[in-house]
Amino acid sequence: MDLNLVGKRAIVTGGSRGIGKAVARALAEEGVAVVIGARDINALRQSAAEISTTNVRVIPIALDTGLDDSVRDFTAEAVAMLGGVDVLVNSAARPSLVNPPMVIEVSENEFHLDFNVKVLGYLRMIREVAPLMAANGWGRIINVDGLGVRFTGSVLTSMRNAAVAALTKNASDELGSSGINVTGVSPGHVETESTEDRLAGMAAHQGISSADAASRIAATYAIGRMVTAQEVASLVTWLASPLSAAVTGDVIACGGGMKGSIYY
Repeated sequence: MDLNLVGKRAIVTGGSRGIGKAVARALAEEGVAVVIGARDINALRQSAAEISTTNVRVIPIALDTGLDDSVRDFTAEAVAMLGGVDVLVNSAARPSLVNPPMVIEVSENEFHLDFNVKVLGYLRMIREVAPLMAANGWGRIINVDGLGVRFTGSVLTSMRNAAVAALTKNASDELGSSGINVTGVSPGHVETESTEDRLAGMAAHQGISSADAASRIAATYAIGRMVTAQEVASLVTWLASPLSAAVTGDVIACGGGMKGSIYY
């Protein structure tokens, strides 16, 4: 299927690893010029070098979405390098905690760190790119959320993901008349390069083996396994395309059918 993405220009935050890196690769394979942003410039350069084998421009630029000035400077440089921007994928976030605090244990510092990078970080990026997309009369913004928006178990994860869902819908309503679709995707546990370390941390906390931890996670999904970062990226890439015109304002689950939730 031709996604009609050849020649488009995209910014992907959190692009040095995990879902962000997989999204950048998938977009590049569709002929999209991509700027990837994250705090670690060396990791960004390595990822850009790997993805650039697709013979399109993949440009690494340092970014801290928790800082207003960093977001402004990054966006200005990215737009100058790309000649504009058509797609924004917000994927930069602090990793979820293996042993999250209970409600009565959450500190204000933990709350602010979590929300500043993910929720406010997404908002900062949208604020910068939306006027540019509106001037062109077309754009796609995709926010990587999480299945914590539908489940309890970590109050920080649930709150930040609920906030991203609210941001997605509000931005969609406000920007739709300018030709900009705003959507979100909610993965659960995703198989990435950091999965082995996360499983080890979970296993140590629960007093089980990493294999048992993996089995317990797999049992919570209808497909019997974690989805891969590449599978999430396939959905994001479609949402970034003109073919997704009928979808906006919604956050789409892509966790392999997590059991126990009826959501409508």
